[in-house]
Amino acid sequence: MTYEITVEKHFDAAHYLRGYKGKCENLHGHRYKVVVKVSAQKLDKIGLAYDFTDLKKHLGKILDRYDHTCLNDVKPFDKINPSSENIASTIYDELKKRLGKEVKLVSVSVWETPEQGVEFSP
Repeated sequence: MTYEITVEKHFDAAHYLRGYKGKCENLHGHRYKVVVKVSAQKLDKIGLAYDFTDLKKHLGKILDRYDHTCLNDVKPFDKINPSSENIASTIYDELKKRLGKEVKLVSVSVWETPEQGVEFSP
């Protein structure tokens, strides 16, 4: 038996893609949507697999660093391109460190627009 818990948060930021031969090489902005999935094998004593509030709090602390910034100025994107792929894997790594052992981080999705996004799961 597996329970999957999903939360979604947004942040606004600008970025540009170094070395990209096209419009995205220029500074531009997005309202990013980040979707996180965790899984748990059992429920706690009150019937929760994992508290949505705790998951949103952990994700929010990570996203607060990126909100209303130029991502290219924020670590690690000062060294690596702030592509949706790199944003998703960076959030995954940071979030995994914050979660307890009672849940497994399944995936992190980052959407630049309502029509295009990336899902990262190792």
